[in-house]
Amino acid sequence: MNVVSRTPKTLLMLAMLASTASVSAAAQAQESTDAPLSVNVTDTSPPEATPSTRGPQLEGIISGRDEERVRVTAADGTSTIVTVNSATQIRAKGGFLGLNRSKLAADSLMNGLPVTVRTLQSANGLLASQIDLKNQDLKTASMIRNGTSQGFAEQTAATGALRSRVADIGQYNVKTTTNVNFDTGKAALSPQAENDLCATASAAEGMKNALLLVVGYTDSTGDSEFNQRLSEKRAARVVNYLQQNCGWKPYRMLTPTGMSEAQPFTDNDTPEGRAQNRRVAVNVLVSKGLDGL
Repeated sequence: MNVVSRTPKTLLMLAMLASTASVSAAAQAQESTDAPLSVNVTDTSPPEATPSTRGPQLEGIISGRDEERVRVTAADGTSTIVTVNSATQIRAKGGFLGLNRSKLAADSLMNGLPVTVRTLQSANGLLASQIDLKNQDLKTASMIRNGTSQGFAEQTAATGALRSRVADIGQYNVKTTTNVNFDTGKAALSPQAENDLCATASAAEGMKNALLLVVGYTDSTGDSEFNQRLSEKRAARVVNYLQQNCGWKPYRMLTPTGMSEAQPFTDNDTPEGRAQNRRVAVNVLVSKGLDGL
């Protein structure tokens, strides 16, 4: 038997219970809606660049270059390759031709130029942050590159013609050869060698259209790889001394080379013979086409 009370008090209580159930259901739905979503976010920003640290300061001559790198050979014959980019500052001390330019173009870097290079060390090697050139060396290089009247007034048009023929050594007459000798395994110049080099440069300066070709050699002591490096160091040491101490112009120097123990001056069977073979030959050349002009 079902009995339903319809008194006002009973109806009020039923309404309150229904209302409570409705609010509870709504709250559960709201909690479900507001629950935080689980989202994985991946950082797509580029990685930070690896910072560069200060590298060694290099001093020597430019002995080779391509579009993005130069090779600097020190006085002891050690060679270091550095990268040159748009951020590299190339400076001439005291300005250049009175223009006070603090930054020069990369094409001002020519083989044979003495330079001081400040570097940064990165994961990819050494980067040149600043390259300093001597005023007179840069001026001379610019004269040769641009063919200015000032440059040709100093050396004459015949010198410029001579420089265009450096590819074939057979086109040259060897006027004189000076040999300077070294101790076993060493590339240091003796006082006598230094005097002989400057005397050779002075004599060659008096020869019209003369160039110098420097070739390093060793005796038969040591393995071939060591001797090759040693002969190159000896040649580089002589080139540096001729340019920096004897006043020989870089553009009048053919590319130096090392010949290891090839072409010995005499046999290597005696200590006296080996001493003569540990040498650098400084050859004074004049183009056959210009000799006597």
